Amino acid sequence: MKKLLLSASALVLLSACSGEAVKGKDTQSKAPTVEDASAFIDKASADFKDMNEYASHVFWMQANFINHDTNWLAARVGAEATEMGVKYANETKRFKDLPLSGDLARQMKMIKLGLTLPAPSTPGAAKELSDITTFLDSAYSSATIELDGKKVALDDLEVMMGTERDPKKLREIWEKWRAASAPQMHDKYARMVEIANEGARELGFKDVGELWLSGYDMKPEAMAAEVDRLWTQVAPLYKQLHCYVRAKLNAQYGDDVQPANGPIRADILGNMWAQTWGNVYEFVKPEGAGIDYDLTELLNEAGYTPKKMVETGEGFYTSLGLDPLPDTFWKRSLITKPRDRTVVCHASAWDIDGADDIRIKMCTKVNAEDFQTVHHELGHNYYQRAYKAQPVLYQTGANDGFHEAIGDFIALSITPRYLVQLGLLDESQIPDASKDVGLLMERALDKVAFLPFGLLMDKWRWEVFSGEVKPEDYTSAWWALRKQYQGIVPPGDRPADAFDPGAKYHIPGNTPYLRYFLSFILQFQFQKAACEQAGWTGPLHRCSIYGNKEVGKRFNAMLEMGASKPWPDALEAFTGTRQIDGSAIVEYFAPLMAYLKEQNKDRTCGW
Repeated sequence: MKKLLLSASALVLLSACSGEAVKGKDTQSKAPTVEDASAFIDKASADFKDMNEYASHVFWMQANFINHDTNWLAARVGAEATEMGVKYANETKRFKDLPLSGDLARQMKMIKLGLTLPAPSTPGAAKELSDITTFLDSAYSSATIELDGKKVALDDLEVMMGTERDPKKLREIWEKWRAASAPQMHDKYARMVEIANEGARELGFKDVGELWLSGYDMKPEAMAAEVDRLWTQVAPLYKQLHCYVRAKLNAQYGDDVQPANGPIRADILGNMWAQTWGNVYEFVKPEGAGIDYDLTELLNEAGYTPKKMVETGEGFYTSLGLDPLPDTFWKRSLITKPRDRTVVCHASAWDIDGADDIRIKMCTKVNAEDFQTVHHELGHNYYQRAYKAQPVLYQTGANDGFHEAIGDFIALSITPRYLVQLGLLDESQIPDASKDVGLLMERALDKVAFLPFGLLMDKWRWEVFSGEVKPEDYTSAWWALRKQYQGIVPPGDRPADAFDPGAKYHIPGNTPYLRYFLSFILQFQFQKAACEQAGWTGPLHRCSIYGNKEVGKRFNAMLEMGASKPWPDALEAFTGTRQIDGSAIVEYFAPLMAYLKEQNKDRTCGW
């Protein structure tokens, strides 16, 4: 989900959307009072609500009808909204010395931290920044490559990367996508960094990276240290998985394509960005412990359509006691890719009005991956509706990791038992315990493999925003981090001006990515808490909470809090603990970890 425009909440939209600065009498001529601060919050909240709804409609239209005119409208509203947001954020400085109440002070902070890319107050800066971000978004979404004499768009290329097994063809697709989408962004991206950093400094931050890290109810340096602590907890599991997968790829492709030692070649892991590896399961599945069914085949054999996929996802949430989606969801969502126009196919969940106009936008295909994605995106929608009664400044997740974790936590219940409850499997087809390592391997190729990628995306941007990485080093710094954390290298030398980071949606889309790393930790923490509440005593990976309304009540109570309290309060409301903890994901994959260690005992792991 794109934070700036496609957000799950009004607060997220503040990064592009706000209202005018407070008008009226000259408030600078006398010392402000607490009453003045309260009036300011009321005025700001009303303007944010109006602008969020207006801008959401514009951005929805632009994402679904990409052309010159919608790009122009998006740039225009983005500039207007950014200017308003910057004015309001700067206006909060007037009240910094007042003894504000906890709630009033929190809302004041939300205004300031709601900006993802703050433009400075310099005339024309907001428009230039909006023009750049609109260009970056459009350049990514409209890019195509020529392959075998045909023009091919990204959504089809992603499928090819997961099914093609010829390493020469994989390299061709991989390199052509980057050449088509990213180099044209380089200079504009560098200029965007300059403008946004200037805006961040006006707000009292060293740079945009520090602004992003300030949104976690703790000091930026403390949050950065927290991230490193969490990585330390999960890194041993990732390194064992890397070692095992590398050996299997070596057996499949040979030393010339994938050596037995060192990093893994990025284009042979079944994903355009090597962020998840589920598409190479056929190469790495444990002998005798493989999965006896293919979810994609089951869905197609059962006659599932894209709409039925979404209806099934809704059914999970209603089984927990949550209300069905509103009728407008079905009338206004984009569920399948149109044949007659270019759209942004990246899946996203939208809150148009901060009330009941919630939607998803997906070019849904009937396959296992999109079945998971549907459950994920609807998690955003149910979160959005749960906190709609909160003040507009609290209409977002407890922290941005929460919003991403909710749907993925629900998707952890897509177990064989759940598929039986849906009628997709027979009871006799539920794998016994001997198959668990296969089930866990399939899930780890997505969940565990993703962890270092989720971490390094923003580590790269923190270094870019701080100036540690200069524009001429964007690509080399990117690959240095990918090798350091993922043990991944490109299939060949990369040009210095390739701007490979830009070939990943969230970089030109300016979506902070730490949320995804946090969400992959939190979702397992939620899973453990929910299964304990349900009285589950078996292995954590076999637990499904489908149909458990008691868990649903406690779950929805957390959702309803939005961002009204610091995130540890929300975490405690559902899990009983106040610290994000990687021990749950380690517990979940413990049987797989034992298997990996045994398989890797004679291998040289690491890179």
